[in-house]
Amino acid sequence: MSEEEKKKISYSGMQATGMLHLGNYLGALKNWIPMHDEYECFYGVMDLHSLTVRQDPPQFRKTAKSLYVQYVAAGLDPEKNCVYFQSHVDAHPYLSWILSCFTYMGELSRMTQYKAKSEQHADNVNAGLFTYPVLMAADILLYQATVVPVGNDQKQHVEIARDIAQRFNSIYGDVFTVPEPVFGKNARRVMSLADPEKKMSKSDENQNATVFLLDDRDTIIRKFKRAKTDSGSEIIYSSEKPGIMNLMDIYASVTGKSNEEIEKEFSGKGYGDFKMAVGEAVSDALSGVKNRYDDLMKNMDYIERCIKENNEKARYVSGRTLSKVRRKVGLTDIL
Repeated sequence: MSEEEKKKISYSGMQATGMLHLGNYLGALKNWIPMHDEYECFYGVMDLHSLTVRQDPPQFRKTAKSLYVQYVAAGLDPEKNCVYFQSHVDAHPYLSWILSCFTYMGELSRMTQYKAKSEQHADNVNAGLFTYPVLMAADILLYQATVVPVGNDQKQHVEIARDIAQRFNSIYGDVFTVPEPVFGKNARRVMSLADPEKKMSKSDENQNATVFLLDDRDTIIRKFKRAKTDSGSEIIYSSEKPGIMNLMDIYASVTGKSNEEIEKEFSGKGYGDFKMAVGEAVSDALSGVKNRYDDLMKNMDYIERCIKENNEKARYVSGRTLSKVRRKVGLTDIL
């Protein structure tokens, strides 16, 4: 393949904390799966990012490995995508330190996620929370990513990565590809089933608020039956009905139906019928993921082989960028 024919690169990943939920799947994973047709894709299990919160080591290792398997079960083929562990590639923290010397305190202090996380973890406002965006910039820039598929809440992180890349390039030449954020064509923000005013979250204390990828059918349907709805009884897409609007977004994402089709389908029917239908549709959509996950957990030799091979690829690709950066900033050669 000639240089002109090479695919552009896409980069993304998720933190290795907790189980993946419906919002992760509909907002990100589902949109990642077809991208390998157009891009060379790198997907990280972002375990270094997870350390801003204290982790129980044995459980953390188990959760990180489970996330990798969930990636694969959801459809990220590790033989067509580079699915790897962030902490297995030393270039990530190495480049992060160099880039931190090209990042300004004022830029980091304006990051909305830092402010939110500081309030959420007031007893552990560590430097890692503050410099988190620099490590994320290193993640992206190491692989010369052209695009970064993200949700709207992560757009600010891609913007600061762009700023850092442009600043570095203005000093040393065209070292980094300046990435662009891309948003899934059909990605809709999935809100909590218990409180449709806030995002669905893996850390929500209300067990009925979040649908996890590995929930069984009965659990999924039960959670949707208990989903918070609004006054009235009409199934219509309206900002005055945030509960119904959230359920319609979810139903549309898993069935491919438009809001108009959904409104027509449930015209004259009540909330109970609609919530049952959404629960069944989501269960049908996720059943293949759970079955595939269970099969993969019985075949860990395959998973371990994929991890090893993809870690090696990630080290090779990121190592080329890091070597170039080392030369540009004037670090001595490694003998």
